[in-house]
Amino acid sequence: MTEQNQVHGTCVILDDMGILLRGPSGSGKSDLALRLIDGGALLVADDRVDIIRVQDTLWGKSPESLAGKLEIRGVGIVAMPFYPKAQIQLIVDLVADRAVERLPLDLSVSVLNIAIPCLKLDSFTSSASAKVRAMVAALRGHQLKILDSTRL
Repeated sequence: MTEQNQVHGTCVILDDMGILLRGPSGSGKSDLALRLIDGGALLVADDRVDIIRVQDTLWGKSPESLAGKLEIRGVGIVAMPFYPKAQIQLIVDLVADRAVERLPLDLSVSVLNIAIPCLKLDSFTSSASAKVRAMVAALRGHQLKILDSTRL
């Protein structure tokens, strides 16, 4: 079973994990991607991401015309190394700081009927890229674990 959809977003790969950044225009998707790339991530897609469901996995890739291009506000569109596709294993929804839950109860979202871990954060906070890295580490079973806040 193969389904496809295109979303307004940015996708990077970090530690072999595809991360889809979603949010409205001006929410900092490309800016957060640039900070992650500066720390070792690789670009997959910017502005638009083709989402492909193959059996029980989601894959993200860039539309051909945008491959290897990242918009850096104040600089322009720049060419950079990119990964052709990534298995999406984390979604980061970019929201205003006041909408970020202190102890979220649900850390997943459904995309093409597949549940994917989801982190909601404000991309403009200085710790945004560190929070993404912490979530990736937690999902990989390293360094920290997300505790069930209902049991605290």
